[in-house]
Amino acid sequence: MALSLALLDPTGIAEVPQLNVPQPRVLTPHGDRLGYAPVPRPYTGARRLTGVLLGRDPVSRTTVMCGGAVIGSRSRSLVLTAAHCLYHEGRLLRRLAFLPGYDRGRPPLGIWPAVRTWVPARWRSRPYSPQLLPYDVALVGVARRGRPLEAVTGRGLRPMSTTRGTPLRGLELLGYPAGKRYPGTQLYRCVGDAAEAVSDGPGLMVTRNCHAAAGGSGGPALYGDAVAGVVSSSSPLGDAKGYTVLARLGDRPFTRMFARADRSMRLNPPRT
Repeated sequence: MALSLALLDPTGIAEVPQLNVPQPRVLTPHGDRLGYAPVPRPYTGARRLTGVLLGRDPVSRTTVMCGGAVIGSRSRSLVLTAAHCLYHEGRLLRRLAFLPGYDRGRPPLGIWPAVRTWVPARWRSRPYSPQLLPYDVALVGVARRGRPLEAVTGRGLRPMSTTRGTPLRGLELLGYPAGKRYPGTQLYRCVGDAAEAVSDGPGLMVTRNCHAAAGGSGGPALYGDAVAGVVSSSSPLGDAKGYTVLARLGDRPFTRMFARADRSMRLNPPRT
């Protein structure tokens, strides 16, 4: 399967054609032209664990917004997102903060400053290329505010490791799309079936039922009560048959990074 990929620009304004996902492929009840629909309030369960990750580009002074979700860990202080969400034009973002349950400009569960971040070694040492997309996952450790993150949000999502070639039906993608017809401040969902995309390493999943817009990067791809991947990229928004690419929580790259991050946050938990 040959894919023409475009890394999602979380600061971009999406000019979207009338139909990016042909209507027969839209699986989400009341799904729009991208396959997405607003999540009903109040946000509960996994939706309460999803939020926005904000960062500041020190050069352009641009505020960058991505999605993220609380992932269950022994340290109870980790957020899952996309690796590219920690950078802007190749520069590492500063003043990162996670806002779980973010809704209409308000952070009902508080603002959690990031104190440590982890990305796969390949992401740190190589210039961006499509070959890096299977490794487009990151973890963010947030500071305790008297209590760990999961004590406030509830138990984090269970990571689900899948190997290359594993198809998953009925994934739920969560995120905060921004741009034309999207406020960027409201949680949206899209239901999609995912198959393997041509890639190296841990592999990638692609769903042709959802076409993620700017701002959707870093959001979780849920499979039941587990998180199986992260929204990484999409076909260009001018594509009338759009699709979304998901980075798997694959074997060694993610599991090693997760173990390292959890150990660091558990043995030496920073506090605000």
